[in-house]
Amino acid sequence: MKNIKALLLLTLISLAATSCFKDEDDIIVSENEKTEEINDFVWKAMNSWYNWQAEVPDLDDSKDDNNESYTAYLNEYSTPENLFNSLIYQTDVIDRFSWFIEDYIEQEKAFQGITTSFGLRFEGVRINTDDDVIIYVRHVADDSPASAANIKRGDIINAINGTVLTATNYNSAISGLYQDQVTLSFVSESDGMLTAIEDKTITATVVSENPVYFTKVFSDIDGKKVGYLLYNGFRSSYNDELNDAFGFFKNENISELVLDLRLNGGGSVETSAYLASMIYANAETGRFAELVFNSKQQGENDYYNFTNTLNVYNSNSEKTGTEAINRLSTINQLYVLTSGNTASASEMIINGLSPYIPVKLIGTTTYGKNVGSITLYDSPDSDFLSRNSANSTHLNALQPIVFKIFNKNGESDYADGFEPNVTEINEYDYWNNTLPFGDENEAILKAALDNIRGISGRSTTTKQSNNSTRLETPYTNNKFENEMYINADFLSNTK
Repeated sequence: MKNIKALLLLTLISLAATSCFKDEDDIIVSENEKTEEINDFVWKAMNSWYNWQAEVPDLDDSKDDNNESYTAYLNEYSTPENLFNSLIYQTDVIDRFSWFIEDYIEQEKAFQGITTSFGLRFEGVRINTDDDVIIYVRHVADDSPASAANIKRGDIINAINGTVLTATNYNSAISGLYQDQVTLSFVSESDGMLTAIEDKTITATVVSENPVYFTKVFSDIDGKKVGYLLYNGFRSSYNDELNDAFGFFKNENISELVLDLRLNGGGSVETSAYLASMIYANAETGRFAELVFNSKQQGENDYYNFTNTLNVYNSNSEKTGTEAINRLSTINQLYVLTSGNTASASEMIINGLSPYIPVKLIGTTTYGKNVGSITLYDSPDSDFLSRNSANSTHLNALQPIVFKIFNKNGESDYADGFEPNVTEINEYDYWNNTLPFGDENEAILKAALDNIRGISGRSTTTKQSNNSTRLETPYTNNKFENEMYINADFLSNTK
């Protein structure tokens, strides 16, 4: 038996040696076939669901009428992502929001706030006319590498991996904050001078961030009880924690609410409807938002209404139960703290509540995203909606824009963002005096509390000179930051 096995092994080795080139060709063909198969999924899913399908010539229904020319067209693209990017609408409206997903399992984790990161959010600022640059820490996630290193909101950093930041090198140096490990140099500031304190090296780990970050009640703001909530993402697996926060406000019988959405780039549309329901019980079960799809999916047009119950989900987005919503009946207006990072589902709160109550905005103009997406899988039998029946040979998926959102008055005109209607105030102007969230003297919160007190005008909190300039951050590894998505079970053919 051993001799037979040895002979068989030698024969296999000989065959492999004499036919290695043929095997490589077979592998190439196999990879080409796989790419063509995924390309076919990309085109057909976009043809069915993409919001601007009718405006993209290559998504015309006739494109796949001739099988030979259609196959040749698919083979023009060496990767499915290249094909996907070629189908993005960029004429009258630039689609900044659709993206290709390499691994939908990892993406689903990101939707629930589970990412590999330092747990650090920051802002870059040029602090003078000499092009000196710092980044100040805007937020540190609990139980993250940054929090373990005792990094705090308001800390000032002037070097990354030994490179002192300038306006010239900022774009390249900042990439260090998206690597597996980074060394940050911390400084203090006095009279415009920076003094070195220490260096800290942190390593990225898996961080699961609770977006219901901080709640507080101010017991006497001009005789009023004011609730404050820092809410950093519409993540459905934290619906119950969000509801608990409003249970706290309800028990405290607050008469004003300040909702801090400066770091909130969006997330679940369903959760946005729940939050609106918590804020204003007098809306009863009226209409919160209308979702309008492309001409091929008009049957999916539907509404989210204010509601008295919410769904509870686990971290795998599996429904585990329901809860009665803690709805406030004592609120007749809403204060929202905003920034350029306030986007999508956050802006949906502003737009959806505006027909019912005054929504007072303090901060800077919001991001401007009145459209939303859904995850499309390689599952043609379900019109690309079913994750469970997705092609098991790959983990590619799509996150294209598939609907536009309107409030009950049919309003959706905020593609350029919502401008502050009470006080415009830049957080970065206070880079050298950035107080903790919830501190009564923190610049943006103070402006809201002053308005409640009847004091108008800009915050009197100490700030640096007017020479400060915010710098755009050229990198991001978390597309969730500006997302507004619906679950497939919202759609009729999955109900």
